[in-house]
Amino acid sequence: MSLSDLPSLNSLRAFAAVAEAGSYMRAGALLNVTHAAVSQQVRALEERLSTALVVREGRGIRLTAEGLALAYDLDSGFAAIQRGVDKLLESNATQPVQLSISPAFATEWLMPRIQDFQNRYPDIPLLLNPTPRVVELKAGGIEIAIRYTDKHKLDIPVMPVLISDMIVIASSSLIGEREINDPATLTGMPWLQELGTNEVADWFSCRGVKPERPLMITQMPGNLIMQAVRRGDGITYTARAFFEEEIQSGEMKVLFSEPACGTYYIETSPGPLKPSVKIFVNWLKQQATIDPCTYR
Repeated sequence: MSLSDLPSLNSLRAFAAVAEAGSYMRAGALLNVTHAAVSQQVRALEERLSTALVVREGRGIRLTAEGLALAYDLDSGFAAIQRGVDKLLESNATQPVQLSISPAFATEWLMPRIQDFQNRYPDIPLLLNPTPRVVELKAGGIEIAIRYTDKHKLDIPVMPVLISDMIVIASSSLIGEREINDPATLTGMPWLQELGTNEVADWFSCRGVKPERPLMITQMPGNLIMQAVRRGDGITYTARAFFEEEIQSGEMKVLFSEPACGTYYIETSPGPLKPSVKIFVNWLKQQATIDPCTYR
């Protein structure tokens, strides 16, 4: 028998509820529907099977021999379905939430906050995949990512985690007392750029600067850039939110700034999300609402 030959699941559930509860009224309460709706489903099932399953007996009902046999098999079948659903839910609960994220954002924004999530949800494991690549999101794999875009490319609604000024920044020890007002003066300085990006050349191009000789660019993971910039190894283009404390203390200097230009936003895989992924997404949104730099 194919699935198309089976009676409707609603009618089978209604009859199983009647067999369990012993009356249409109590069966309706179990299914959160009216007893009339249950009675109608049972009659439809009897017509579909051309067999009487329930008969009146005084003020109550009783199952026929065929009804008792079907009720027994349905009880076994629904129990097997329940075991399958429970097994799936248990598997989903133990699988880690996999997050794709840039190394810089992971180090500077997420890691200082991650203990809050772990304290609130100790039973939800996380698996962080720090990479500058745009990783495909799919069910059963990486289901959530925090992406970056600038305001000039933002043409669809997104769920922002951080909206920040984007700045060219350097340590005060590297710049010294120099006043830098012309972007062209930075073509001779050492730049630090995240692997897999072309942000330095893009920054100069947007300002109409054509370097006369190749730029001095060292490419490395974003989290290493943050350490190197703080040491004075070079300058970089990044989110102001990552350096706010050092800027205020004078340890770092903002050379150029674009107000509220950078947006880090949440993207999830298509289709339904596991409960643990939904919890993590909601937690990210909460962090965004309490972050003083989110709408800087």
